[in-house]
Amino acid sequence: MNTHVKITDSPSADLSRRSFLVGSAATGLVLGYAAVPGIDQALAAPSAFEPSVWFSIAPDGLVTVTCGKADMGQHIASTMAQIVSEELGSSWKDMRVQLASNDPKFNDPVLGAQITGGSWSTMMNFDAMSRAGAAGRIALTEAAASAMGVPASELVVRNSTVSHPKSKKSMSFADVVKSGKITKTFTPDELKAIKLKTPDQYTMIGVSVPQLDIPPKTNGTAKYGIDVMLPGMVYGKVVTPPVRYGATVKSVDDADAKKVPGFIKAVTLDDKTGSTTGWVVAVANTYANARKAADALKITYDGGPNAKLSSQSLIDEARRLQALDDSGQFFVKDGDTAAALGTAAKVLEAEYTTSINIHAPLEPMNATAQLQGDIWHIYSGNQFATRSGAIAAGAAGVDPKFVVMHQMWLGGGFGRRLDADMMVPAVQAAKAVGKPVKVIYSRENDMTMDYSRPLTFQKVKAGLDADGKLIALNHDVVSAWPTQRWGIPDFLSPSVDKKGPLDAFTVNGADFFYSVPNHNVRAIKNEMAHNATPSGQLRSVAPGWTFWAVESMIDELAHAAGQDPAQYRIALLDGKGKNDGGAQRLRNTLLAAMGLAGYGTGKLPKGEGMGVACVSSQERATASWTACVAHVAVSPSGEVKVKKLTVATDVGMQVHPDNIRAQVEGAALWGLSLAMYEKATLKDGGIEQTNFDTYTPLRMSQTPEVAVNVIANGDKPTGVGEPAVTVIAPALGNAIFNACGARIRSLPITAEAVKANMKA
Repeated sequence: MNTHVKITDSPSADLSRRSFLVGSAATGLVLGYAAVPGIDQALAAPSAFEPSVWFSIAPDGLVTVTCGKADMGQHIASTMAQIVSEELGSSWKDMRVQLASNDPKFNDPVLGAQITGGSWSTMMNFDAMSRAGAAGRIALTEAAASAMGVPASELVVRNSTVSHPKSKKSMSFADVVKSGKITKTFTPDELKAIKLKTPDQYTMIGVSVPQLDIPPKTNGTAKYGIDVMLPGMVYGKVVTPPVRYGATVKSVDDADAKKVPGFIKAVTLDDKTGSTTGWVVAVANTYANARKAADALKITYDGGPNAKLSSQSLIDEARRLQALDDSGQFFVKDGDTAAALGTAAKVLEAEYTTSINIHAPLEPMNATAQLQGDIWHIYSGNQFATRSGAIAAGAAGVDPKFVVMHQMWLGGGFGRRLDADMMVPAVQAAKAVGKPVKVIYSRENDMTMDYSRPLTFQKVKAGLDADGKLIALNHDVVSAWPTQRWGIPDFLSPSVDKKGPLDAFTVNGADFFYSVPNHNVRAIKNEMAHNATPSGQLRSVAPGWTFWAVESMIDELAHAAGQDPAQYRIALLDGKGKNDGGAQRLRNTLLAAMGLAGYGTGKLPKGEGMGVACVSSQERATASWTACVAHVAVSPSGEVKVKKLTVATDVGMQVHPDNIRAQVEGAALWGLSLAMYEKATLKDGGIEQTNFDTYTPLRMSQTPEVAVNVIANGDKPTGVGEPAVTVIAPALGNAIFNACGARIRSLPITAEAVKANMKA
């Protein structure tokens, strides 16, 4: 963090003349952010007070917070402003927000890379933004004390006013800024030593204040990537090959495209970043004409090495890899599972699968590229500006220091905009035609070229002793490795068997908080899937499939032991050893969900059942403890009606209660959608589903009642955007078993599968 409290004497230098910090990793990542348009698009006035790079106070008293995270509807910009406002002592009506990009002044050694994912934003920014606000308050207080001639210790800061109760003197923030008396600076150690408020002193945190981004999003002034308009701009429409990855363009016949009014050029991508293969961009004066020209192009392809692959191919390969004793690396290796399974009174084995899933955000992928002098300006909403700048630079063939990333509002991200493929056609088309180019994917482009949630295959083998106690569990997870694809070594984790780094974002959640003396988790990379369906991170990441397997198996074990599944979990959550603390919090959420749902309090009608699950998502070290009781009714034909989802979650400290409930509800419904309705399939190397008629997320008519219990205990805040996604599928599967005896082990859950597995 920039720790100097100062008055800015002049506006920031022209972005085209900035010196950009370049990472030392092999990928050449741009590190940091650049100030860009947001809600308040004006640069700070010369006399503005900038306590840190994260906010400034203008002479009119308005406080503008710069958000270094992507805002895709989760209101993280408002959350950052709320955290600053609490310590600063500002009035909420004076708060504004803007978005950051890759100006090096935002390169923060505390907050790290500009990435939005993992439900990390609030938990990882809370302390730094609080200290920024507190430093500003202290500086304002000392300046006001000097101006009023009173001791700083006697001043009170509230509602954007510094007041002295004894003399009844006061100065607004605007007055203090205009006084020019702010001189206080902080060293890093002094900043770290600031005593922050305790929860009992909060007046802003814990209050559901109006979200700052709602007015501009409703009146149209908030600008999304798709809204960007530049002078002289033309449009690009991508033509993608029938194979998801690995195809090459053999020839392009543009004779018919030349008949389209406004057609400029067909550009075959030469993408050295490896983000795309076999793509062509039709460039024209309007998007409509670009689409017409794209449709008129006659392109021949070499399908490449993945042209014959299907979903079944990927599953078959996963099974083959899992059967090998030496494949993969160990993520967890506790005790001796082989010996324990050999002496177990009862051994259960099961295989669990999940399908390819597509992000499909409402705003399709888009990017606008413009070359000004020797600087590339990229306008797009993205979740990983640190990496995206390097992708854009690689596409342009320039050093990353010559790329300025302009962050826009995101019309949905969910992990899709962690990737920057949309910037490649924009940059290369702009380079080819010598004009700014805006590329907009069609829905078909967006779906068939998504960096999807990977197809997964998991095998779990568990052993019980004579008392039904779980004594051993082996868990093999086979999938593509999305994080490894990024090529950033720091995002990989060392394996416990020292066989090399593994992608922990494919096995997180398998390192659960149940006490099991002998426990192995093996992460196995499916190279075939990794190459054929380059996968990404979809809201919930690995816990979306690992907990499907874990929580389904725990239920199976409980039934095998003749015990109630909820009570069986409670016994396993004893908090012993490394599970101290976490297990107790998870047990509490399970008890809360059970109580709210009325689990076990009465007999349900025939064909109905309740099922439980509890998870420590997103990651063991950054968990939000979450439990669900699902209530379903199953017809004789296998049709499942979800009657109610009851979710309890421990999030530590609530910054904005209404927003937390909204995110938990949304996450639960996304989890329901993945569990019951969403499935993409690979055929002949390509994704078969091209629009919402064949890829069918949850509809409003299918939405059940969702009850949410948020446990706020004053501990450090945790994330809420994803955890509830991961608990729904296993709770549903377990409820279905209790309703009709059908044990489902594959997602999405279908009526056919339920009927086929019903007990007679």
